[in-house]
Amino acid sequence: MPKGYLAIVLHAHLPFIRHPEFDDFLEEDWLFEAITETYIPLIKVMDGLARDGVDYKLTISLSPTLMSMLIDPHLQSKYIKHINKLIELSEKEIDRTKWQGQFNNLAHMYHSTFIEAKRIFADEYKSNLINAFKRFQDLGNLEVITCCATHGYLPLMEVERETSVRAQVKVAADMYEKLFGKRPLGMWLPECGYKPGDEEALKKEGIKYFFVDTHGILFGSPRPRFGVFSPYLTRSGVAAYGRDTESSKAVWSAVEGYPGDYNYREFYRDIGFDLDYDYIKPYINADGVRINTGIKYYKITGTTSYKEPYVPEAARNRAADQAGNFMFNREKQIEHLAGQMPGRAPIIVAPYDAELYGHWWYEGPQWLDFLIRKIRYDQKTIAMTTPGEYLKLYKKYQVLSPAASSWGWKGYSEVWLEGSNDWIYRHTHKMAERMVEVAKEHKNAKGSMRRALNQMARELLLAQSSDWAFIMKTGSHVPYAVERLRQHAENFNELYEEVKSNELDEQYIKKLEDKFNLFPDIDYSIYGI
Repeated sequence: MPKGYLAIVLHAHLPFIRHPEFDDFLEEDWLFEAITETYIPLIKVMDGLARDGVDYKLTISLSPTLMSMLIDPHLQSKYIKHINKLIELSEKEIDRTKWQGQFNNLAHMYHSTFIEAKRIFADEYKSNLINAFKRFQDLGNLEVITCCATHGYLPLMEVERETSVRAQVKVAADMYEKLFGKRPLGMWLPECGYKPGDEEALKKEGIKYFFVDTHGILFGSPRPRFGVFSPYLTRSGVAAYGRDTESSKAVWSAVEGYPGDYNYREFYRDIGFDLDYDYIKPYINADGVRINTGIKYYKITGTTSYKEPYVPEAARNRAADQAGNFMFNREKQIEHLAGQMPGRAPIIVAPYDAELYGHWWYEGPQWLDFLIRKIRYDQKTIAMTTPGEYLKLYKKYQVLSPAASSWGWKGYSEVWLEGSNDWIYRHTHKMAERMVEVAKEHKNAKGSMRRALNQMARELLLAQSSDWAFIMKTGSHVPYAVERLRQHAENFNELYEEVKSNELDEQYIKKLEDKFNLFPDIDYSIYGI
């Protein structure tokens, strides 16, 4: 019997970006990079664990926008085109570096990686990676949960709040059920953004638990008996888990975190920027903008601009060492906590953005593989679990009202509500108000009217995505985020005017349905309840 448990939770999310009107679109590469550098490496780790008969527990949250893109035939075909270009580029790199020993070895490594990624994507999982995650869930090792429909930031939905929150949750749960055959056990609240009462919408959809940041639990009422090392039941009966800061810091911290090790691959040195423009041009953006290709030849080395060639074997050894360090620290943490929690085995909840593993931290999937195997075979103090499984261990949990909170800068929504992005909300609030208005006016719409109302719901949900505010705050790709918000607001308002006048333009409706084709089974009437 272990003294305590570790729940690693990976949150996989990307905003819905689909541009069939372009052969090549810069922001679509976010998905293709994540497939090659994060999702497929994680799948390879789980494939290896299954092959070796290693018992483990892992949790992953797949956002509905990400799932919508992963099952989209148009984006699937674009990914094949993308990975074929990388295979071709890596072949050229093998030839270009043939007299440069270390770089040539790396070129061969990337070539093999890209070929393997294509095989796994196209052949093993028939271009639909949802099948992979479903397979590991069916094996009993992976707990797949979901997130709000478009990663909408719930605390700032102030107009028609209850309806807006309910729609974000229900649309997500319905999509999950369609793909996985059952309701999701858990839900990742976007940006860990929580406002008291939001859990009522989760309860209505059969969701058993959600996550808040550390202070959401610690500042809850009454005082939490076990800190963040136990779930707590809200008054609705849905459980809330809090993030453990110590295990998070080991990975996230720019100063103390493992990804900053000097032996690891340097993310910011990519041949898309390093090599001659005419040579690299066919493999970067169609507009000629230099971008990351994923082929990176240097290690972090140090804090200066001087970089040495990347040595995969040395990096792999460091990943193994640091996995052991992480496990040792969790053992000591659990031993200490167990002495403070009589009658209750503590649980350490360690949530991370999935894209950290492989994309930002190239060795992240290797580290996770080492960690899982070490926990399984090298100690007996802790066991891996999932939040859903841990809830079954005890019949009673303390009832607690979590505090309003988020993660991110200062922990209280400031990332998503400050000078660069606060103008968003007057538009999304008005859209929510109008959506409820027309949904109540058209209780049982049919035909084109129903299609128009359903598309209004999609446009509202997409406008509510937390990604646009986040991008504006961080300052990267701001014009795209502003344009997306403007586009969804304009589409919504044009449909609103058509619905109000009962003069529907079916070609316009179809154009929007074709471009923003997520949630095909959405039912606008949720806004009219």
